[in-house]
Amino acid sequence: MDFHYYEPAKGHGLKHNPLNAIIAPRPIGWISSRSSTGLTNLAPYSFFNAFLYDPPIIGFSSISWKDTVQNVSETREFAWNLVTKELGDKMNQTSEGFRHGVNEFEVAGLTPIPSRHIRVPRVGESRASMECKVSDIVPLRSASGEKTDGWLVLGEVVAVYIDKALIEDGIYQTALANPILRSGRGDEYIQVTQDRVFEMPRPPGSSHPDFHGSRGS
Repeated sequence: MDFHYYEPAKGHGLKHNPLNAIIAPRPIGWISSRSSTGLTNLAPYSFFNAFLYDPPIIGFSSISWKDTVQNVSETREFAWNLVTKELGDKMNQTSEGFRHGVNEFEVAGLTPIPSRHIRVPRVGESRASMECKVSDIVPLRSASGEKTDGWLVLGEVVAVYIDKALIEDGIYQTALANPILRSGRGDEYIQVTQDRVFEMPRPPGSSHPDFHGSRGS
C-alpha cells in the first residue's frame, strides 16, 4: 500500500483534516442541559461515545467551553437524546451558534419532556434518551501536558428511555430506529439501515458476559 503520511503538528497536507473522517462514523451526542438559573440548552456533539458498562458511563468532548459545558459544570446533569433520520434537520438546527440564552428546543420545534431523576428535559421526539449525572469534567491536555481548549464530560447514566417499538424479543434493534452518525466533513452523515447489519461471533473471553444479556432482570 502507498500511504499518505503526515505528522499532525506539521500539518496534514490535504484539503480537509482527515482525522474525524478516518474515525467514523461516530454516534452523535445530542446533549440537553440546563443552567443553574434555569436556561435550557440543546446541542449536538460529534465526539461522543459510551465508556463503561458498570456503572454505565457515557461522555462527550467539546472543543471549547460552550454553554453546554458551562451548564453541566453548574448543575452536574445532562441528558443524551438519540438522533434518527427523521430528526436530522432539527438536530442540525440546534448546532447553530446561537447567542447565550436562546432555547434550541423552541428554535427547532422540539418538545422538552421532564426527566425523572434530573432537572434537565429530554427531547420528546427522540426514540431513546438517557438521563445522566456528571461524574467528571476533564480538561484535555497534549502529550506534553500543555492545556488545550478541549473538555471531556463524563456522566453516569441513571435512567434510560427506549421506544418499545424498537425492542424485539427483549433486544434493542439498533437499525430499526434509523439512527444517523457523523461522517467526515461537516456536512456528511451516515444512516444505519438493517441491510447493512451483519453478525460476527466474538471469540470466548473477548468480553464480560455478565454485561451482555444476563442482567435483564
